[in-house]
Amino acid sequence: MARIAGIDLPKNKRGVIGLTYIYGIGRSTAAKVLATAGVDENIKVQDWNDDQLGAIREAVNTIKVEGALRSEVQLNIKRLMDIGCQRGIRHRAGLPLRGQRTKNNSRTRKGRRKTVANKKK
Repeated sequence: MARIAGIDLPKNKRGVIGLTYIYGIGRSTAAKVLATAGVDENIKVQDWNDDQLGAIREAVNTIKVEGALRSEVQLNIKRLMDIGCQRGIRHRAGLPLRGQRTKNNSRTRKGRRKTVANKKK
């Protein structure tokens, strides 16, 4: 089992897909990593030899991934909330940040509906 950046990569997937299991590596970054390591994208993870695995590890170590990237993202969000900008206020209120409408949708950010009782006249 290949273990890179503290993540066990799936054995039966192609290399370019297997690397995307690491937080911070998508398809294009995975392709770049494999190109710098000199490994073919179509070789499955279980077929990597030790030299290829070491080269891939070195290439991944040059990129900010997993814990370091997660903490940087959290610090960026905290900074937005501290300076009180629009995006920070939306983060604090748990509302969508990027201009979406909130009258009908945005249940992912807002959570389950909270029914408000009507006042009788």
